[in-house]
Amino acid sequence: MRNIIVRKDAYYDSVFLMLINQDVKKIDGIQEAVVAMGTDMNRDLLVDMGLSTDEVAAAGPNDLIIALDGSSEDALKAAEKAALELLHKKSAPGKGNEFRPTSVQSAVEQMPDANVAIFSIPGKFVPREARKALDRGLHCMVFSDNVSLDDEIRLKKLAREKGLLFMGPDCGTAIINGKPLCFANVVRRGPIGIVAASGSGLQELTCSIDKAGGGISQAIGTGGRDVKAEVGGIMMLTALEALAGDPETRVLTVISKPPAESVVDAVIETLKKSGKPSVVHFIGARRREDTDSIRFAPSIEDAAWMAVAAAGGPAYEAAEFSMDSASVEKIVTREAAGIGGKQKYLRGLFAGGTLAEEALMVVHEVLGGVYSNVHPDQQYRLKDPSVSREHSVIDLGDDTFTVGRPHPMIDVSIRNEQLEKELVSGEMALLLLDFVIGYGAHTDPAGAMAAEIAAARKKVKDAGGYLPVIASVTGTEADPQVLSRQRRILEDAGCVVLPSNIQAARLAKRIMEKVG
Repeated sequence: MRNIIVRKDAYYDSVFLMLINQDVKKIDGIQEAVVAMGTDMNRDLLVDMGLSTDEVAAAGPNDLIIALDGSSEDALKAAEKAALELLHKKSAPGKGNEFRPTSVQSAVEQMPDANVAIFSIPGKFVPREARKALDRGLHCMVFSDNVSLDDEIRLKKLAREKGLLFMGPDCGTAIINGKPLCFANVVRRGPIGIVAASGSGLQELTCSIDKAGGGISQAIGTGGRDVKAEVGGIMMLTALEALAGDPETRVLTVISKPPAESVVDAVIETLKKSGKPSVVHFIGARRREDTDSIRFAPSIEDAAWMAVAAAGGPAYEAAEFSMDSASVEKIVTREAAGIGGKQKYLRGLFAGGTLAEEALMVVHEVLGGVYSNVHPDQQYRLKDPSVSREHSVIDLGDDTFTVGRPHPMIDVSIRNEQLEKELVSGEMALLLLDFVIGYGAHTDPAGAMAAEIAAARKKVKDAGGYLPVIASVTGTEADPQVLSRQRRILEDAGCVVLPSNIQAARLAKRIMEKVG
């Protein structure tokens, strides 16, 4: 039985809708639920799910769609009631000092001392609204995507002219003056300033710095397209110049997905001019030679340790693992021993896109080629991201998985469903996972997947095999989910938990090499 509701001109923030969708799907008797805006991708998803109607087909990106499939009228009524109540709760005026502005002007009038505006609105409205904020002297953080490249360039040039930051579009992580914004972690303050064109990469870096005993002055996201040749790294350079002039920032750190060579040259020149020790990690790009003031790190974790050392912490020493080699070999031997039968392939299921890319780089060459939906080589690109092929590393944050659904950092059911698929063939020899905690993320991602991990291991064992599960948790003890608690839950489910994503990937590689 179905119930389809379309509300015209009823825009809601995508993150709110993700959370509501997650709650509605939990209602007894509900098989499918989509609470989303009427974008092209969401309408296509509803067609695929058999939940489209003429009204859905006519919906626009500013129209709200509630599509429900349930086993009974009572279930559908309960789900509709829950969805509407949650929508009302999310959009209702706050109590006390909480204020939900409906325009940049009303927000500025209510909070005249604020100097940062965060946008999560339809992409087509970003140029108009962000310009208003910039004209009022506000730094901008744009969580929204679907902003044209031309508009991004124009807005960033305007921000630079005004001496302001324009973080985004599609920027989901920043830490400004110790305050985590959107998807970010609670880390200690300190002298290390970061500029990043990578969301989960920035989270992994800040958390690794915290684990190493260091602290963050500012962590500024730029949006992934900033380092493309067309944009020219406008905001990365602007942010670095700002941090160069910040007396509380003694060390500069840059992390980015592969940038254009012209952007690399400009970043290096800006770092040299800063006069401050700097650390750089361009993920997947050619590693350059160190200079007197700039060190190029081979991984996110290495970048963290280098930055902490440059800030006066322990000297940096390159090491594959935090544990000694004998301990590593013991784990490798133990985990590889039971793998057999049809078990041949590594399968990586990742919530963080950058973390998936980092793991892919570690295992690709050694295993003779790994397929992925984030592989830069089209030869190894998965045609269907939801269907693994031989060794595979999948970024579950891909649009294929998230259209009309929460991001896997919010909703772990995406990964649980994919894990069930991976078990069907019996060919999975090792499961590699990342978990990202902090603000914006699931309240207990390890707990929400522990039963599925344990069940998967039991299923493989019952078939005469053994399934090693190698994981890492990006987070800190100060995060709401608590790092040590998440690690303990995973270990109790049978996982081997490493201190970082790169170490987890390295251990997975070693186990697969042992298996041969």
